[in-house]
Amino acid sequence: MTGVPEGPHASGPAGDPRTARTRARLRQALLDACAERPFEEVGVAALVRRAGMGRATFYLHYPDLQALAVDACAEVVREAVDALHAWRGVPDPRVPPPALTSFFTGLAPHAALYRTLLRPGGGGPLGELLHRELRERSRVERTLAGAPAPELIASAVAAAFAGVLADWLHGLIEDTPEGIAARIWRLLVALHRMPVT
Repeated sequence: MTGVPEGPHASGPAGDPRTARTRARLRQALLDACAERPFEEVGVAALVRRAGMGRATFYLHYPDLQALAVDACAEVVREAVDALHAWRGVPDPRVPPPALTSFFTGLAPHAALYRTLLRPGGGGPLGELLHRELRERSRVERTLAGAPAPELIASAVAAAFAGVLADWLHGLIEDTPEGIAARIWRLLVALHRMPVT
């Protein structure tokens, strides 16, 4: 899910508690550092000092700072995907799931880091991860529901959400978190209801 390679950049199996703890410390150190200065000004040396470990340990787990940043932000991707699927039955386009509104209102603390990794239009490493994860979840759920054109609609949903989220974070769309949650929800419901056959 994180897009961080295992293999040569991991010091142990993915389920190794020591590996998980080390990565968690590095992720938190990066988030803390980015709360104080732009991502571009964060260096590996200062980061590992903050995390209380050596530089070599960092490179056992991540090839570079961007890989760590994407891993640190992977939780926001999981939250986005879950928030968009936090409903049952027939979705009401007038009322977004509370989880979706909470997702948008909770972005502020790390918005600067998200903007670095999620470029306008939905590109960048975080945008690619979000598109991939959201497209797959949407495709699976649409297939299970027996809805037509699952691949097409899943791609459209993923592209629309990643693009709108990125543009909103970059100030290209002006709205409150509550407002953008309601508007993107209506857009995505409309995509799901489009006649495509």
